Amino acid sequence: MRRNSLLNNITNTIFFAGDIKNLLSDEFVGEHGAPQVIITDPPRAGMHPDVIKKIIHIEPERIVYVSCNPATQARDIALLDEKYSVEKIQPLICFLIPNMWRM
Repeated sequence: MRRNSLLNNITNTIFFAGDIKNLLSDEFVGEHGAPQVIITDPPRAGMHPDVIKKIIHIEPERIVYVSCNPATQARDIALLDEKYSVEKIQPLICFLIPNMWRM
């Protein structure tokens, strides 16, 4: 992401990588401010309940949720529905099945 920001001359971004459950603490928000955008790519089990509560509490303007498990994504979206609504969903096939694209 940092590289994409540089390639596109975007200079008003800061990126933090890590387990959001540990990273997004009250101390982090106090030091850096609440993020305007959160991009989350949780494991197949979905987001930790504490993460969902924290996101709802800090109220970022936008959440980008990347998921490989539509069931847990749907569950998490329903929990985030307390303050957020889905504007757009873009399904993608990210895994190719062997021999699927033969001519």
